[in-house]
Amino acid sequence: MNRYWFRAALLPTGWARSVCLVVNQGRICEVRCDVEPVPLDECHAVAIPGLANVHSHTFQRAMAGLAERAGPASDDFWTWREVMYSFVDRLAPDDVEAIAAWAFVEMLESGFTRVAEFHYLHHQPNGKPYLQLAELAIRIAAAAGESGIGLTLLPVLYSHGNFGGVAPSGAQRRFINETERFSRLVAASHEAVRPLPGAIVGVAPHSLRAVVPPDLDRVAQLAIDGPIHIHVAEQIREVNDCLAWSGRRPVEWLLDHAAVDSRWCLVHATHLSASELQALAASGAVAGLCPVTEANLGDGIFPARDYLAAGGLFGVGTDSNVRIDASAELAALEYSQRLKHQQRNVLAGAPGESTGRRLFSAALHGGAQAAGFSKVGLAPGCAADFLSLDLAHPSLVGRSEDALLDSWIFAGGTSAIDCVWRAGRKVVAEGRHVQRDRIATRYRETLQRLLA
Repeated sequence: MNRYWFRAALLPTGWARSVCLVVNQGRICEVRCDVEPVPLDECHAVAIPGLANVHSHTFQRAMAGLAERAGPASDDFWTWREVMYSFVDRLAPDDVEAIAAWAFVEMLESGFTRVAEFHYLHHQPNGKPYLQLAELAIRIAAAAGESGIGLTLLPVLYSHGNFGGVAPSGAQRRFINETERFSRLVAASHEAVRPLPGAIVGVAPHSLRAVVPPDLDRVAQLAIDGPIHIHVAEQIREVNDCLAWSGRRPVEWLLDHAAVDSRWCLVHATHLSASELQALAASGAVAGLCPVTEANLGDGIFPARDYLAAGGLFGVGTDSNVRIDASAELAALEYSQRLKHQQRNVLAGAPGESTGRRLFSAALHGGAQAAGFSKVGLAPGCAADFLSLDLAHPSLVGRSEDALLDSWIFAGGTSAIDCVWRAGRKVVAEGRHVQRDRIATRYRETLQRLLA
């Protein structure tokens, strides 16, 4: 049993002063307010809950910056995808593990304490399965164990190249499974994460482009009690292809043909009609927004103002991991709305309310739901996943309560984080992951070999 004392902490009921968190076996068992620290308490300035990263492809961290050179024609997601396809063929299991471990370190240092890994890289470079079908899932789990991050593993079914069951391309060979083998992969993924405390396994039909309707139902049944994630409506071309195939828009088709509810996370959902927006908000599903990646790829701007006004839920993710920073994702979400609507504090909610507080609270609860657990925050029974902010950081000086969240998100960023605890274990101290040097050295060696 460990005790942590903070001058201030963000509890489910709001900000509180002189707070002691009592942690036992990775969970908060007691919260005491307005108490003085005792000699055994570990004391810090400000505690806030850790966030869940709702969407990540960790292997793409290693190609960050390698797709920023203009091609002969207009660049978009589809040209970026060709760069990704050429890069992924270089990766061996050791590489996947080394890259994932480094990405997880960066996530923890930025305030993410759990990640929903949308895992679609399954097979050898020639497309044949590894001797252990879930070899690369095992490597993701090993990286999560080494870094200490909470893992929600989402094995992905990817069977086709476009709407209507079009055959996959050769470049997609490392991703491809049919449903019988995918069922075995999901079972093996459960075994892969078994050593990790608090690990969750869900499923992810990759997209309506990559699965046919009967397989969508079969995949959802494999989730058991875990979450179900799917890419949808990320690009205009995808919307147009779906219209040509079905006569319906992607989110419209999905909501009409699948039992979408609170277990689902619709990743991106960037291009929504007004009726789709209302229906998605009413479904109880989470929109998995990745504002930094969506900006990097030129995908478009999610209609966040209207979606939140309709009561919609969202979480944030780092997707391609071109940059890993929880505060940057939240800031980019608000800034996209400012550019679209030519206003400030678009997502604050009401006059006088804090934009940072609303963004953080919404991402905290929506992210927890999308990652497969419902109880989150600094409260008894919740996982002891929290971080401390450094009040000596220049961007936080003189701030308190919601102004701390505003200043962390829009000014301070990752460098304003002091410590991070995951399941009661301190994994970041004085802004640095406790295994940073060792994991970074292995990552550098991996990249030097891959890019030689």
